[in-house]
Amino acid sequence: MQHEVEGLWEQIFSRNNLFAALERVQKNDGAAGIDGMTVEELPEHLRKHWEGIRAKLDRGSYVPSPVKRVEIPKPQGGVRNLGIPTVLDRLIQQAIHQVLSPIFEPTFSAHSYGFRPGRSAHDAVKAAREYIEAGYSWVVDIDLEKFFDRVNHDRLMARLKTQISDKGVLRLVNAYLKAGVMAEGMMQATREGTPQGSPLSPLLSNIVLTELDNKLEERGHRFVRYADDCNIYVKSQRSAARVLKSTTEFIENRMRLKVNEEKSAVGRANERRFLGFSFY
Repeated sequence: MQHEVEGLWEQIFSRNNLFAALERVQKNDGAAGIDGMTVEELPEHLRKHWEGIRAKLDRGSYVPSPVKRVEIPKPQGGVRNLGIPTVLDRLIQQAIHQVLSPIFEPTFSAHSYGFRPGRSAHDAVKAAREYIEAGYSWVVDIDLEKFFDRVNHDRLMARLKTQISDKGVLRLVNAYLKAGVMAEGMMQATREGTPQGSPLSPLLSNIVLTELDNKLEERGHRFVRYADDCNIYVKSQRSAARVLKSTTEFIENRMRLKVNEEKSAVGRANERRFLGFSFY
């Protein structure tokens, strides 16, 4: 059901929300985006140019800069693509995040722990341990292949529209999804995905994956999800094999995402690791 949130645009760009967003961006620090502007240089840039930037935002003519792609080596091999927005775009995304998060938080599953206020990886591990101790000793370990690179924009925007009616906010979020990537001096269009490394991505990822949470709850499963890591706990190997098959079909056919067959598996819970933890 859609919430008619009065003055959502004004809330995002209110003085108090922008100052809170600036404080968060400064605290997080991080590398410069494609324009080379640092976090330290942002306040002075805003003093000089915010009026013009705000006018473009209000007119719907603001164009986000492409993100700078950086490859981070993974401990187990391969690389993770990070997208670094400009510090100005980080500020605007953080301001959006701060207003949208309280709207979507109540719609998220109790079984979801990643990127949520007051929840942590330790809470996720504790929930998993409780399932195992209750006799659900087989785990279906689901790993999504390049999740952040594969988010379907149309499905994400459709889910946003279930809670938000402000066309300006929807247009701006869509503009960030389509902002593109600068890699090795070449601009690449983004037709899918949400850049890992941007302030909005964690919230958008939970909005997308709530569809999976809802389906698992509907099927009565005991599960724990932390970002794109999802473990489902069952009582037998046969059940686990069946759940892996049906969940994979739902993710790939309905959600248009890809399950990593190499990393996804069925096993005894004490033989699999979850968020770096083992269970004994």
